[in-house]
Amino acid sequence: MKKRQWLLIALAAECLLLLGGCRSKAATMTPPKATPTGFVRKTTLHTVADQKRQQQLASFITQKMQTKQGIYTNYVDTKTRQSGAATGHELLSESAGMWLQYLAEHHQYQAFRQFYQATVKTFGDTGQFSYRYDPRSKKRFAVNATLDDLRIIRALNLYDAQTKTNRYRQAAASHFAALKAGALKDGKLYDYYDPQTKQTAKTTSLAYFDFKTLHYYENETKAGRKAYDEQLKVVQGGYLGNVFPLYAASFSWGTLTYSPKNLNTSEALEVLLHLAEIGQLKATSRTWLAQQVKVKKLYNGYSTAGSVTNSGQSTANYALAAMIFATANDQANYRMAMRLVWAGQVTQPSVIQGGIGDAKTHQSYSYSNLTALNAASY
Repeated sequence: MKKRQWLLIALAAECLLLLGGCRSKAATMTPPKATPTGFVRKTTLHTVADQKRQQQLASFITQKMQTKQGIYTNYVDTKTRQSGAATGHELLSESAGMWLQYLAEHHQYQAFRQFYQATVKTFGDTGQFSYRYDPRSKKRFAVNATLDDLRIIRALNLYDAQTKTNRYRQAAASHFAALKAGALKDGKLYDYYDPQTKQTAKTTSLAYFDFKTLHYYENETKAGRKAYDEQLKVVQGGYLGNVFPLYAASFSWGTLTYSPKNLNTSEALEVLLHLAEIGQLKATSRTWLAQQVKVKKLYNGYSTAGSVTNSGQSTANYALAAMIFATANDQANYRMAMRLVWAGQVTQPSVIQGGIGDAKTHQSYSYSNLTALNAASY
């Protein structure tokens, strides 16, 4: 009887130590045997002028967008929040991963360690990361966004590769194990996993397949390699054709069909970047992209047939184009795209000087700022 009481007390104590009461422990796995050196880029195409602009942009982000908990979604806060999208001074794990990547690449190791700790505190949830946090209401959204988790995992590996240490390899592996227990279960990658309802999304955005990171973790076992091959086939099967050489927005594992919905160009370009990183970028896609950049007509949205559905333009999209060209070692088109990136930087006196945004309204979004920042590192 005494032994039984002791066990109950011990279990209760363990539950009290966990956030929100008694919950399952975070998943874990052994890190890959291979060192993560593949996450370090070997080619450098940026110029001294790019570095100067990048430093100005980094200063703006550090001074005006960064907090102890994360990076503001927009420099300008909003009075009301939207249920479907982050606004104002809400924080995104997307921004955290992109900032960690910058810090690792630029050898700001102490800042990296501090910001990673803050990222876990703000977004961490039994190994995976909530995609969104509102510091005003202290609300942490339940679901993750799988690409954002993979960005953070990649940044941790990049840190170890740059420093030649094993400081974060176990943490990164544990985060990947959390994905395998939820949004990457049985080799099928989903947009998100909700640990409260234990449900995944019904579909997966093709932009979410970060093949370089997936390959690093899945290449060591037969089952992993099979899963990776299937993931690659899913993306390749979404190719829309040589007339409009981009990829469908998403895939349904349930119906094994691709979405006919219009494309968000940022997500469409993420697909091309992930393919370029593993040498699978089609020449037709690269040629199409170069043509749009050359005539300054890379629009924000397209139908699957290639007609323009959103005629706005974004600095982030030109930054993604620059990354794609750099990954393909295409210096001429990288330079062309970067000129359009820097055209979006505020150089005149303004509270957002140095940032990417509108000098008059002060609207300045984290995604555009961080994508431009990282494009300048290539």
